[in-house]
Amino acid sequence: MTTVLIADDQAMQRFGFRMLLESQDDMTVVGEAANGTEAVGLAARHHPDVALMDIRMPGLDGIEATRRIIASGSPTRVLIVTTFDLDAYAYDGLRAGASGFLVKDALPEELLSGIRAVASGDAVVAPSLTRRLLDAYAHHLPAVPGGLPGTGDPRIASLTEREREILTVIGQGWTNNEIATRLHLAESTVKTHVTRILAKTGSRDRVQAVILAYDCRLVNAR
Repeated sequence: MTTVLIADDQAMQRFGFRMLLESQDDMTVVGEAANGTEAVGLAARHHPDVALMDIRMPGLDGIEATRRIIASGSPTRVLIVTTFDLDAYAYDGLRAGASGFLVKDALPEELLSGIRAVASGDAVVAPSLTRRLLDAYAHHLPAVPGGLPGTGDPRIASLTEREREILTVIGQGWTNNEIATRLHLAESTVKTHVTRILAKTGSRDRVQAVILAYDCRLVNAR
């Protein structure tokens, strides 16, 4: 059973989410929050598998709530719900530790599959959409001192040459199948490399690994 916390300042939106989630045999809603402060408190109390997090809420917004939930060491994974194309905060939400994001007009089956993916430890954002979002806000990244990209970051330094190569193409939006085909590797080998990359860099999931690739300038915005 996947436990879900709903955080949204719109009562009707929360009601709709609850009705949808509780129609599923494998999901249950453990709490509803109308703002970020309530979301942080309920996450600490119930330790839900997934927090469905709105960004724009009164008081403490969804980004800061996400940051606090993740910083607390909570096992809860956050799925940001946003307007995507128009919402510059989506990138900040991912950097705060969210495992992905969906648009509010996503189809019910997309929301359900997204929650299940996040609960299982995956990211719900397709690589191409991740790239699109990060490209749009790459100018928010801090400048990197001279030298080769990533050389000053101990997380990158811990990677083998092959792992660094794979992290770079993950940041470029390649899927595991594409990596296997283009680099002439077995897909099982690619999955092993990805698992090691996540462990060595402390990335919670693939989205966070993509952000790391951008932060360290392994990937440049187009």
